[in-house]
Amino acid sequence: MKFPAIALAATLLLCEQAKAAPAIAMHGTPKHGDDDRHFAYADPDAPKGGRLVLGRVGGFDSLQHYIVRGARADGRQLSHQSLLSRSYDEPFTLYALIAEDVATPADRSAVTFRLRPGARFHDGSEITVDDVVFSREILAAKGRPNHRFFYKQVAAVERSGRRGVTFRFKSSRNRELPLIMGMMPILSKASFADRKFDRVSLTPLLGSGPYVVDEVDPGRSIQYRRLKDYWARDLPSQRGQHNFDIVRYDYYRDDSAMLEAFKAGKVDLRVEHEPRLWAQAYDTPARRDGRIKLLEFKHGRPAGIYAVALNSRRAQFRDARVRAALAHAIDFKWLNRTLFHGAYQRTRSYFENSELAATGLPSAAEVALLTPYRNSLAGEIFTQSYAPPTADGSGRLRGNNRTARRLLAQAGWRIKDLKLRHEGGGKAFRFEIMLLRRGNVKLALHLARNLEKLGIDVEVRLVDTAQYQQRTNTFDFDAIFHTWEPSLSPGNEQAFYWGSEAARQPGSRNYPGIRVPAVDALIQKISDAPDRASLVTAVRAMDRILQWGHYVIPLFHLKADRVALWDKFGRPEQMPLYGYRLETWWADASRMEGNRK
Repeated sequence: MKFPAIALAATLLLCEQAKAAPAIAMHGTPKHGDDDRHFAYADPDAPKGGRLVLGRVGGFDSLQHYIVRGARADGRQLSHQSLLSRSYDEPFTLYALIAEDVATPADRSAVTFRLRPGARFHDGSEITVDDVVFSREILAAKGRPNHRFFYKQVAAVERSGRRGVTFRFKSSRNRELPLIMGMMPILSKASFADRKFDRVSLTPLLGSGPYVVDEVDPGRSIQYRRLKDYWARDLPSQRGQHNFDIVRYDYYRDDSAMLEAFKAGKVDLRVEHEPRLWAQAYDTPARRDGRIKLLEFKHGRPAGIYAVALNSRRAQFRDARVRAALAHAIDFKWLNRTLFHGAYQRTRSYFENSELAATGLPSAAEVALLTPYRNSLAGEIFTQSYAPPTADGSGRLRGNNRTARRLLAQAGWRIKDLKLRHEGGGKAFRFEIMLLRRGNVKLALHLARNLEKLGIDVEVRLVDTAQYQQRTNTFDFDAIFHTWEPSLSPGNEQAFYWGSEAARQPGSRNYPGIRVPAVDALIQKISDAPDRASLVTAVRAMDRILQWGHYVIPLFHLKADRVALWDKFGRPEQMPLYGYRLETWWADASRMEGNRK
């Protein structure tokens, strides 16, 4: 099966009544054309077989992935699918999967999908328009916040014959919505005839993907088995992928236990986030004799922002001057040298390592977008280039502390009885940093010790997965460590991260509680962008507002993915734009003999 001509996709942009095409790009035209039988980063001759065992920290109590309640098991993407499939070698392009083609008018006020004959769920039942309509209805009413947010923008769903379904949108301003509809999960209507959708459950949902849930040990492991008769195995968007017969996730109480399991050969692969461990923890006989490899995979995606999110819903964090002051308690040079072996670069932007990052002064086009909101924005946005506070690397932070005290005093906080207290009520400044990963403890303690010099009491608290998910879902925290990882084509998900509505929506990722009309307007501009240049301008303008709002304490990033693995895998020569993809790897029988302890 081949991708039909790219010219059909280009026609979508040129004519009022769109023609159906097998792919849709957010901007420009799809990369893959008529002669492409598979994605360039997948090997169609990849052998099938073997197993992949991955480790996770924490546990799970639910296989219902589409509600806020419960701690969800990993692996949803293995068994559940959407109408279209994403290419990771392009900023944002989707190709035919459950739908065999897609059509949208030039203004993208609607999108029509034609379902593929032969697309089926794991019980053999055909995927129908009824299932698509049901999925929209149930997720809009009871799904996760992102599902409800996107489906709320749908005015009507219309059937067209036995296999056609059209989503008509309330507005034609959001050009990303046709692609978002193509990425929404498709659920079996019949499977919920005697099952409550909104209940936590360890009974697997009926899926349509290349794997089926094979074994479940609640909270400890989940195993998926590859379906040899997977209905989409020969589609261009799937060929050469999903090669392991078994994919298994084992859960561990903490990262240290998971690391030891890896070194013992119980886990095949782990992404290493901690430079100290990367430099020191893998000096084992298996590493020295080549059975364990440490690989760095460079990528072209934004590094995003890894940061301490300050919950501005809390009274002590509502003033931007306070949030700015706290950022002076980080000595990046000292941390990078003493804890991280010089591995990191300091993060300045929410879209670091990409053309989307705001640098220097705003362009004329950015200023034009920002000017209507000038009176409500920080003046520095228009006159300065943002950079996080710096220190001399000594760890003493004397200059930083002077600046921090000045900012705190401007916000009404002064030292009294050796504690920082607000002049309006005398209440001491204290807060909790809630952690999920033990690897963040040293960094959090560094921040706490430095803030103590300012008279601020900080408690560092490590919690389990269930408590962490419950408290972050309900914004019941003071500060957390979090990473936001944007794509090369930001869009509607930005509202889920930074939008005012998301700040009030349990389960969203607007952990800082950002509620800024200018940000809401720029998110709309991002979604509406008619071309790449307009998108980049709007993202950079929003980046500046987020930078100067001091909603987080920006930390640091790598420009590559660090992966420790047992040398038992083959992988394609070509790396996709977004970085390595495990679904394109395979078990290499020639490497497996004697490869484990």
